[in-house]
Amino acid sequence: MNRTSRLVAATLAALAAFAAAPALAQNGYPNKPIRVIVPFAAGSTTDIIARAIADKMGASMGQALVIDNRGGASGTIGQQVVATAAPDGYTIMIHSSSHTVSPSTFAKLPFDTVNDFAGVTPISSLPNALVISPAKNIKTLQELLAAARAKPGSINYASAGQGSATHLNAEKFKLAAKIEATNIPFKGSGEAVTEVLSGRVDYYFSPIAPVIGQIKEGQLLALAVGSPQRAAALPNVPTTAEAGVPGSEFNFWIGMMAPAKTPREVVNRLHDEVAKALASPEVKERFAKLGADAWTLKPEQFDAYIKDEIKSNAALVKAAGLQPTQ
Repeated sequence: MNRTSRLVAATLAALAAFAAAPALAQNGYPNKPIRVIVPFAAGSTTDIIARAIADKMGASMGQALVIDNRGGASGTIGQQVVATAAPDGYTIMIHSSSHTVSPSTFAKLPFDTVNDFAGVTPISSLPNALVISPAKNIKTLQELLAAARAKPGSINYASAGQGSATHLNAEKFKLAAKIEATNIPFKGSGEAVTEVLSGRVDYYFSPIAPVIGQIKEGQLLALAVGSPQRAAALPNVPTTAEAGVPGSEFNFWIGMMAPAKTPREVVNRLHDEVAKALASPEVKERFAKLGADAWTLKPEQFDAYIKDEIKSNAALVKAAGLQPTQ
């Protein structure tokens, strides 16, 4: 290949790369609203956290972040929307740690949980509170365990969908406590909380955000939190380990992801905007009321964390004897 041919080839390659990339350098990112897929129903914990930072991020970025709730199938419907979206930074996802559960609880997924997504950053970690209706007349975790053991298989619990993080938290607790209980799956926290309030479902490992109001008003009783440490929002509520069930701790988080081939400069920009929003007094105050702790990682660290958690959740699913959904 002579010098002229090499120059022509290099020019064509550069033009192809420019055409394939989003119009970042030309028009700046973002230059239109950003769609944020939340793979759970409105009012769910993931939705509440997403809305808590979306306005702040939008104001900083100069474009609205529009929440698009795509609930169902433990978040996998929304995940598929993002996995197949154009990797241009205009469709992103705010999801929970259910993202790392579904590879083990579904026999087949229409996407690859690792290879079809790019981690942006975690947003928060939220302790799950084991809540129950006061009408059940159960005041401690040990009383709940006694009731479960007195009539094995007679109690049930809510989850935000088969294979969701709330489901796996309850399964880890059940395994550690050596009790029998039946999972009653719902599309999101809103429905699950309603059923526990009514007494039709016995208990729910709920993220604190959607139940903190009912707990403070006495409509729900928090028997324990499933996190390794006590929750700042519920300092008088013991962890499940403190209440007598060691080995039941579960980390529930909410984070931001994008389609896998999203340009790295866009991923980094989104990461920085999340961090900026979390540092604002308004979001700090909002998170404090929700019982949420801000948490960020660099994109590559978040990707590595997701891979590791997929493996640990697979081991938990196997130990619990859960059969993948077909």
